[in-house]
Amino acid sequence: MFNLFRLVWAGFHIVRAGALGFVDLDELPPAAARAVRFLRLFEPRGLTDTERGRRLSARLHKLGPSYVKLGQFLGTRPDIVGYDAAEALSGLKDEMPPFPTEEAKAIIAVNLGRSVEEVFASFSEPVAAASIAQVHHATMLVDGEERHVAVKVLRPHVRGGFQRDLETFYAGAHFLEGLSSEGKRLKPVAVVQTLERTVLLEMDLRLEAAAYSELSENIAADTDFRVPVVDWTCTGRDVLTMEWIDGIKLRNTAAIIEAGIDRQNLARIVVQSFLRNALRDGFFHADMHEGNLFVDYDGNLVAVDLGIMGRIGPKERRFLAQVIYCFIKRDYLKIAKLHIEVGYVPPIHSAEDFAQALRAIGEPIQGQRASEISMARLLGLLFEVTALFNMQTRPELILLQKTMVVVEGVARRLDPDFNMWAAADPVVTEWMTRHLGPAGRLEEAADTVRQLGAFVERLPDTLTRVESAVDRLAAFSAGGIKIDDETVDRLADSSAKELFWTRWAVRVGVIALVVIAGIGVLG
Repeated sequence: MFNLFRLVWAGFHIVRAGALGFVDLDELPPAAARAVRFLRLFEPRGLTDTERGRRLSARLHKLGPSYVKLGQFLGTRPDIVGYDAAEALSGLKDEMPPFPTEEAKAIIAVNLGRSVEEVFASFSEPVAAASIAQVHHATMLVDGEERHVAVKVLRPHVRGGFQRDLETFYAGAHFLEGLSSEGKRLKPVAVVQTLERTVLLEMDLRLEAAAYSELSENIAADTDFRVPVVDWTCTGRDVLTMEWIDGIKLRNTAAIIEAGIDRQNLARIVVQSFLRNALRDGFFHADMHEGNLFVDYDGNLVAVDLGIMGRIGPKERRFLAQVIYCFIKRDYLKIAKLHIEVGYVPPIHSAEDFAQALRAIGEPIQGQRASEISMARLLGLLFEVTALFNMQTRPELILLQKTMVVVEGVARRLDPDFNMWAAADPVVTEWMTRHLGPAGRLEEAADTVRQLGAFVERLPDTLTRVESAVDRLAAFSAGGIKIDDETVDRLADSSAKELFWTRWAVRVGVIALVVIAGIGVLG
């Protein structure tokens, strides 16, 4: 009952903010549509979408950090809340009231085993406060030199608060799933589970530090994009210490212009860095808004706040690159076959019918200037159409597409005439050449050979386990089921022969794969 009361109270605040104005009533069952119309009687009249977004942001801040995080998370899921609501939530500013500096110092002392005065030469009041943590500017003496660092400190008692609010979210999610078949389709319980996993990862700052480390290794050869260096000696579960970035936030356009930084080039760096991370590495910053991006005075892009990261596997990377490439080439049948081949669209649907639906997306952009075509919007329309063909929700692709919306928006605010396709072309072409050309086919064949080689190496262990099983069977038969010695010998002999032929079959298979790979590369 307590969770239900908290849920109703939070729901009243959200309704008063006008959030239900983002709901498309035509897509709701009749009963749900009537309920939404009734609840909208409690919202102020004449709200624009901009006003709804502003009011919703304010209400979520008032409800507390858990609701701010929920709003930010749903802002990455347009498949759940719709594109208008997702756009409003993506603008949710994570500017929470800071907690006292003395509490931050106490948390640091517990995590590092030393007082703030022992670790840092100076330690400022909070310079930024978010839903989960806040940041302080500090200096350290390293080999007699002063080093400026940013110290991120987790909010006190935040884990307990989130756990209580998650119980409320789960209560609401179960209620929605039981309300209608549409509620089941949206999978609200699975959404809350994903939110829970995301928040749990964000609440261990050592994991964010690991994300900085992994991303920095991936981009080590990139010359125009970097992330701060983490100081692992001053990092713990609730504390993250890293390099202080002396630069300009990308939201401060006036300062960028005053510094004489090339905004067109900066827009290109933003898009290409994201695409390289996603396509080349499969590991990307999934919260690349202007507040988390800086430009240093050499014109290089610096990303911070790596609490939310996205991953896509080789199959998803290949799919994304080929879809973009085929849209450019107007090869809609190929795109349809790709969706069916990778299992995103059930094979019960005709590739030709799906291609016809894709043509409805692709043809309207033909003949337009590339600078007028939104790649993010194109992928958004693609996911809308695939839903009509029973494509199940792919969280990794939704997060990727949502991040692309944000990245493209950042680029176009820097350069209103920004050509997304021209910026993406070298990255996509490089990936296509690298992975779908002769070198890529040879690498795939070599990887298959390595996997088979690993299987061959495991065969002696397999033989040992089989022999052990035979020994145990013999021991068991001695005390229970009676199997004579001749039967046991025949079983062991049969297993040995089977393993002998398995070894030779694997060897022949490896040789055949090497030959096939060689023919494919030469061809």
